[in-house]
Amino acid sequence: MDNGASSYSRYLEGDDSAFTELVRLYKDGLTLYLCSFTNNMHDAEEIMEDTFYKLAYKKPRYTAKSSFKTWLYTIGRNLAIDYLRKQKRHPSSSIDDYTELADNACIEENYLKEEQKLVIHKAVNNLRTDYRQVICLIYFEDFTNIEAARIMRRTSRQLTNLLYQAKQALKKELEKEGITYAGL
Repeated sequence: MDNGASSYSRYLEGDDSAFTELVRLYKDGLTLYLCSFTNNMHDAEEIMEDTFYKLAYKKPRYTAKSSFKTWLYTIGRNLAIDYLRKQKRHPSSSIDDYTELADNACIEENYLKEEQKLVIHKAVNNLRTDYRQVICLIYFEDFTNIEAARIMRRTSRQLTNLLYQAKQALKKELEKEGITYAGL
């Protein structure tokens, strides 16, 4: 039994210092290996931490079919592959991708729009449930009046009246916040 396997075995038996030995023994090499997948040292360090987290809390069974180091690196490799798959599905963007936003007026305009959206959502949340539903269906989810009427189990006329009342109530909520909205 190699040193890593004996340390892991001791850890499973309750010796927490054995886990510290494992981290000290393998963290640097594992991080460099994982960096070959990610091409980013920061991401590699996070995956290395996830690997040791998995050992510490999930406590997978080591069967000694290979060396402990091989087994550990395989766990790290699998986590790196999962990480890369997630990155492929949800690519992150860097600040360099948004150089067109460097114009201060554009940044300020975007900030104000986001603030306005937050105030509108807050005002909508203060409305009665049926008002909230009709506004969300029509304006946020882009359903037609007929589709919204079906969803809410109302006639088209009932929905039109409800939408009018909801818009009036929303207008009052926004006026409480000091906002006049021409579209209402």
